[in-house]
Amino acid sequence: MNNQSTIKALVRLIEDPDEQVYEQVRGELMKYGPDVVPVLEQSWEQDFFGLLFQNRIENIIHDIQFEAIKNQLKTWLDSSEKDLLQGALIIAKYQYPSLDEEAIFTQIQSIRRDIWLELNDHQTAFEQVKIFNRIFFGMHGFKGDSKNYHTPAHSFINQVLERKKGNPLSLCLIYSVIAQSLDIPIYGVNLPNHFILAYMDDKHSAIKFSSYDEYGVLFYINAYSKGSILDGNEIKSFIQGIHMQPERSHFEPCSNSAILKRMLANLIFAFQQAGSAQKVSELMELRGLIP
Repeated sequence: MNNQSTIKALVRLIEDPDEQVYEQVRGELMKYGPDVVPVLEQSWEQDFFGLLFQNRIENIIHDIQFEAIKNQLKTWLDSSEKDLLQGALIIAKYQYPSLDEEAIFTQIQSIRRDIWLELNDHQTAFEQVKIFNRIFFGMHGFKGDSKNYHTPAHSFINQVLERKKGNPLSLCLIYSVIAQSLDIPIYGVNLPNHFILAYMDDKHSAIKFSSYDEYGVLFYINAYSKGSILDGNEIKSFIQGIHMQPERSHFEPCSNSAILKRMLANLIFAFQQAGSAQKVSELMELRGLIP
């Protein structure tokens, strides 16, 4: 990195008792962005100038990393594709800034490969989902976690992949990412108080059986219940059961932006329960970036 001597001089000033001096130093270091974090971490480990110094370094590192997350989310929102996996990784890096993305890709690729080996072009949509469920929930052991339903871990994709447990949203997210990578048209449906998947009728096969769906959906999948199959009437009954009027959005796939917004809402609730006011404030700021 250039300006090593300048950066080291700024780091040494972090302990200055004058708040105005510290704020100027913090501002200068923030300009360097994530590149300066390794230097700050090294100084935190090696240069013990007192608790004030260490606390301030921790705060600067956090602020730099949070700004980086905001910028990554803005870039994601401005992109035309809004890749769902990349969006989930951005949110995970809020809590795990040093997240190993390659490890995530490798794990997802492993699950994808196991499913791909058993798929062929002659299978029906139901047969494909049956195979998918057997491997995803059976072989790889993913399941819904009702015991710790509101834990923040369920909204961080690295934790869901590691623990093999998640909430409806996180399980659906991973399920759909893998399905779409296999050219299986499965997308998220943003229900109130729940989240499910829709297998879209891309080939218009339902018309042959006089069972055309006005939303273009063959059937729905409840990933939180090991991939059980649902139809439109069951969705309607669920909506009415929570005293709401069915709307079109309850039956159609939502956008990837809506999925990230819902994930952030889940995190906000989880950290409110935990009493983490700073995290709640920052996550609300992130959610506010999404239209």
